[in-house]
Amino acid sequence: MLNLLLTTKKMRVLSLLFCLSLWYVQAVGQKQGKQFPWNGGQKVLFLGNSITYAGQYVAMTESLFLSSHPKKKPQFINSGLPSETVSGLSEPNHAEGKFPRPCLFDRLDNVLDKINPEVVFVCYGMNDGIYLPFDSTRFEAYKNGIIRLQKRLADQGVKRIIWMTPPVQDDLKLRLNGYNKVLDRYAEWLIGYAKEHYGEVIDLHLPMRQYLEAGIKKDPQFRLAADGVHPGELGHWLMAREIVKHLMPDFSIASTWEDNLRDKPKLRQLYALVLKRQTIMKDAWLTFTGHKRPGLAKGIPLEDALKSYDVMQEEINNLGF
Repeated sequence: MLNLLLTTKKMRVLSLLFCLSLWYVQAVGQKQGKQFPWNGGQKVLFLGNSITYAGQYVAMTESLFLSSHPKKKPQFINSGLPSETVSGLSEPNHAEGKFPRPCLFDRLDNVLDKINPEVVFVCYGMNDGIYLPFDSTRFEAYKNGIIRLQKRLADQGVKRIIWMTPPVQDDLKLRLNGYNKVLDRYAEWLIGYAKEHYGEVIDLHLPMRQYLEAGIKKDPQFRLAADGVHPGELGHWLMAREIVKHLMPDFSIASTWEDNLRDKPKLRQLYALVLKRQTIMKDAWLTFTGHKRPGLAKGIPLEDALKSYDVMQEEINNLGF
């Protein structure tokens, strides 16, 4: 009887310790999302498709960070590649049959080995369902790609992985009831996957979906993306806003990007410099690390691009934030 009581007590203690350990991991994860501890020299990599390559949301995020943390100067590196997936899938007639969709894993080793980032943002999903109705096989390919990517980033020693759900898709005919239904499921799974593995995730999809729904109610012709896929400035701002809210929850931001620029005149100058620098650097990095996607502009040699980077950094410093 005594042994049974001791065993029961021991099990209760172990159970309590297990619950406390779970609480601690969750608390650390939540605390991490409320801090922005990056410093000069750190490399912050953005992986994604054409929406990331377009780069406005990356430049907006970097601009707001630099305006609020002028002494910390991490490198924000945009390595988005148009048409890319993590699933490895492609439509038979993609790009009118000129080339299949590139897969991240064809270039990932080079990107990680040559850049060696400390922080990585990941935004895939839009292309991974290849714009067809939901299919479990395609869904598994997307999930397997995300899981494979997490392992590769962990093996690389990346200190912070930040998953982002895919932006909203606005079907030209069906609006939110078309391909976006597929992205709803991809986003829901990614959020659950990140939480299950105590990962860090920023939901871009639902806030953009809600914003689009509200806009359509006011004006049936309202769009976030003229072609249904690639968001304009407003859509990129909605993405940047969620990132900034996650990383700097106490930072005051206006409801629109234009309002931010109007309220903070020096921010307009800063954003122009950051966007110009990002435009130069993304092509230079893509050329330096290599990829299989035809039709992209060749970047200038990385050595020359980094010199331009430093020159523009001096201009940013002179803004006096």
